[in-house]
This record gives sequence, structure tokens and C-alpha cells, in this order.
Amino acid sequence: MTRPIDIGLSLLSNAEPAGIARAHWAEAQGYDSVWLTDGEGKMHALTLAGAVAASTQRIRICTGIVPVYTHTPAVLAAAAMAVEHLAPGRFTLGLGSSSRTMMERWHGLHFIKPRTRVQETVQVVRRMLAGERVEFQGETLATSGFRLLPTPPRPIPIYIAALRPRMLELAGEVADGVILNLVPLNRMSEVLGHIAAGAQRAGRSLAEFDVVCRYNAVVSDDLAAGLEEVRRYIVRYMATPVYNKYIAWCGFAEEAQAFTEAFAKGDRAATSAALSDALVDAVGLVGDEARVQDLLRGYFAAGVNSVIINAIPAGLAESERTFSAFHPRNFR
Repeated sequence: MTRPIDIGLSLLSNAEPAGIARAHWAEAQGYDSVWLTDGEGKMHALTLAGAVAASTQRIRICTGIVPVYTHTPAVLAAAAMAVEHLAPGRFTLGLGSSSRTMMERWHGLHFIKPRTRVQETVQVVRRMLAGERVEFQGETLATSGFRLLPTPPRPIPIYIAALRPRMLELAGEVADGVILNLVPLNRMSEVLGHIAAGAQRAGRSLAEFDVVCRYNAVVSDDLAAGLEEVRRYIVRYMATPVYNKYIAWCGFAEEAQAFTEAFAKGDRAATSAALSDALVDAVGLVGDEARVQDLLRGYFAAGVNSVIINAIPAGLAESERTFSAFHPRNFR
């Protein structure tokens, strides 16, 4: 069985911090899903998901992602249950480890064994959503006696955000889908191979597994200007060690090293210059309509099922052309 294509919009937006108006617009326009990000100083994703669930009728509502360190399994299960009751059959719980920078500097938490923490969180949340009275003592989590009532009307899909091999394999092993970010097309085969290896280890099939990829997109006739828009946006990713190492793993080791050296010196111009056009073009969707649509079709052909379009700039008026280029009608 092949999953249908799902085209969603990111609700991470400075222009519309509440995101509800954007969700209503996306549903009215015919997009398939909206994705809510937590942990970046914006509106809390699970709270916003409830508001969107209560005020929409059709669109799929997904967290992409909620950090497992800032939410206990009991909180995640209770919140997921609430959103699912408001929007039956429309909610997906996307989880991830986030980064050491966010968890330790912003939240004052210990960023220990992220892969294990994600794995144990998925295990415990699934049991809670099934209505079990959970007793669990793991390496990073412990809970005793919690029982969720009432249980959701159906099993809620749980996705894992992953970048490199160990987390990709964990997603294939225990999750219903994977959320990818900044993946060059020429690395997609290797990425999917790791997911498949995890699934095989657990005796699972990927036939209904959802491969989600988030794209920073600019539709413009001026390719150089569009690449510069994406470059300015992804600088913040490269400043975190996890993404710096990831970009090196993706084949851009020279750029990653140059960025690290410039960042250590506080040279903002050099950090931006370290992100070559080749790198930015490989991890974004930039160009005119024909170019970006061909790029996205290449990802679909490579095995991506669902996409999250993060338009740059974020405002509806400024990015109307970008949203129009990625409307689901163009890919069906």
C-alpha cells in the first residue's frame, strides 16, 4: 500500500503568532495538514493544537515537534487525548529530542541520552494512550500508577523527528512516521535505508510508514535572492552542534567546519558566507514555480510521503506565490 501525498504548512510564524488564522486559511485553501512547532519561543504547540482542533473540520493537525524533555509522558498522553477528542482521526503527535542548546540553556534541563529518552517516551506514551495503568522504570524515565481516562477513540499516530542514523533507525523501529529536516535529495536514499533498517529489526513493514520532510521554501524568479532568504533563515540551525554535525554528515563538511570557526570568532558575515549556494540549494526549495515543483516531485519519487512547507517570509501576502506553487492540486 502506498500512502497518499500530504502537503502541509508550518504554523511557525512571526507574522501570525497564534497560528489559528493560518490554520483556518490552510483548511479553506485545501491543504492537507498544518504542523505546529514547540520549543522556539513561539506559542505552545499542544495548546495551539487544541485551539486549531476545536475550530477546524477537516485538516490534519500535527506537532512537528514537541520536545520530550519538556513534557512528561503523562502530560503528552493527556494533551494528545484532548486534541484527538476535539478532532477525531485528525491528530498526529510528533516528538523529538530537540537540542542541547534549547534544553539546557533555555530550560535548565539535563540533555542526557536523547535517543533513549525519545524511545522510552514513545513506549510509555503509547501504553498510556491505550488506557494501561503504567508502571515503568527506564534509564531516563520513571512513572508509576498513571492511567489515562477516557482513552482516545483510536490509536494516535506518533512520529519521531530524526536527523542521523541512530535516530532514523529508531523511528523506523518504533514510530508511525519520521519527520526529516534539511535533507538534500541525494541523501534521501541513505536516510530511507536507515529507517528501513530499523523497521526490519523490529519485524515491521514500511508500507504505511509516513516519511515527512520539512522544507524552507522561496518561490522567486531571482534564484540568488531566494537562496539568500533561505541562507539567513538556516544560519540559526547551523549554530547548534547537532545540525552542524548533520550538515557535515550530509556531505558539506567544509561548510560545517568553516561555519564553526566563524561562529567561534563571532564573525556573523563569515558564518553566513560559510553556507555555500550549493548547500542552501540542496536543503531548500528555491526558484520559480517550475523549478521548485520539479524539486519536490523528485523528493516524492525518492520516497517522501508528506511535506511541510515553511514559506520564507512567513506572511501570507509576502509568500502568496510560494504557497500557490505548493498547493496540493499541483501534485495530484
